[in-house]
Amino acid sequence: MGTILAFISIVIAAILFPLGLLITFVTNLYKRRWKFSFKRLDQQLLSIATSIDASGNVICKDLFNLLLIEKGGYEFGKRKETISSALGKNQRDNTLTKTGKAIVFILDKIETDHCMKSIDSLV
Repeated sequence: MGTILAFISIVIAAILFPLGLLITFVTNLYKRRWKFSFKRLDQQLLSIATSIDASGNVICKDLFNLLLIEKGGYEFGKRKETISSALGKNQRDNTLTKTGKAIVFILDKIETDHCMKSIDSLV
């Protein structure tokens, strides 16, 4: 049953996500004040990015566990946790591979201490 539901959700997402983003963009531009609309749109896009990030953490669990962490490291794949949070926990515990450290380095160039700031202690 999980396979069927996963397939259906991917198909629906592929169809509806672009339409939903377009409607969100148009609604923000034409129904709201310009300055407020860009701030609200930015907040919505951050929520979307976080949601996709958490999904990616689950979808790529085995890949990330294989490539980004050493044996015994904090594992990827927990629902509702972002990739950056899992990277941050492994950075804190010094269990990242060279590839994991490289990804953290790149993210830290975009935002200082990004992964450490992203650690979600509730997950």
